[in-house]
Amino acid sequence: MAKVNIPTFTLNNGIQMPALGYGTWLGLRPEDGEFDYSGWDKMVDCISYAIDVGYRHIDTAHLYRIEPEIGQVIKKKIQDGVVKREDLFITTKVWQTYSREADVEVSVRGSLNRLGLDYLDQVLIHWPLSFNEEGVDQNIDYLETWRGFETVLKKGLTRSIGVSNFNVDQLKRLIANSNVKPVTNQVELNLAFGQKELVDYCTSQNIRVVAWAPFGAMIASRAAPDAKGPKMDDPTLVAIAKKYNKSVTQVVLRYLYQRGIITIPKTVTPSRVVENASIFDFELSQAEFDTLAKFDINYRSNRPTFWQNYSHYPFEKYDVPPSAVPKALLTWKNGKNQDID
Repeated sequence: MAKVNIPTFTLNNGIQMPALGYGTWLGLRPEDGEFDYSGWDKMVDCISYAIDVGYRHIDTAHLYRIEPEIGQVIKKKIQDGVVKREDLFITTKVWQTYSREADVEVSVRGSLNRLGLDYLDQVLIHWPLSFNEEGVDQNIDYLETWRGFETVLKKGLTRSIGVSNFNVDQLKRLIANSNVKPVTNQVELNLAFGQKELVDYCTSQNIRVVAWAPFGAMIASRAAPDAKGPKMDDPTLVAIAKKYNKSVTQVVLRYLYQRGIITIPKTVTPSRVVENASIFDFELSQAEFDTLAKFDINYRSNRPTFWQNYSHYPFEKYDVPPSAVPKALLTWKNGKNQDID
């Protein structure tokens, strides 16, 4: 069995976080906006395989439904002697229906119960906005939510707290009005959407950026027909990949790593589990790095415009007709059988 060796970054609280992890968001079906369960079993198998080959960082969320299965995999790997609990870095996220200060602990304890863990390594505010199970904007200040995060940190339910999808102004306000600085900010970030201003600010504050959607719209079959940015067959990317005997996706992940960014690529294909983490045995030259930086056209490929009129929406707004929040983002049951609270 091929093995991978993934280095770590030191967070601003002194904890080591692996530079690459396994992402577990299966997504929504484009045809109806419902949660996509089609890759469920393959993903569970890949999580198990990922730990076997050397992954130690698993990124999940309450929203992803899969916390129970992740917990079962972790339990078995510990029982089999593959890993110890302290070897793993497990991240989950608090959904926006738990934005009130007191509800944060309810959410975190629920995740711990589903995962079968005594503590988490990191918990994130999933989004800076808030709403109820009917999708109505609750206008709860993320500063209140963060107070709940500081409480669960103090109680030892998690070793680290961070945020996701926060913009620079929101980070500045959070830092100025809190006792604990976030260790990370997890955002969409890829070649076409480099987020330089945000990365520079986070770096100045010793907040580590974590990239979700690290490939953006590169994979044409998964992207909108009018999606911008480089594709997998881009001649420049192909040439660099060929030089190092790597894939285009490995070149992209290596570029992000050299920017100091943690990535959490998702796959349900075992060979790609190893491929994604086999990026630490080569280094892009400065000229190649600069060439890849030029692909940044500030193109956001994931646009949740159904939230754009909510309080604390973090992104630019688009001139599109209003749409309802997908039901799959409002309320759900967890686990493969969708029967776990």
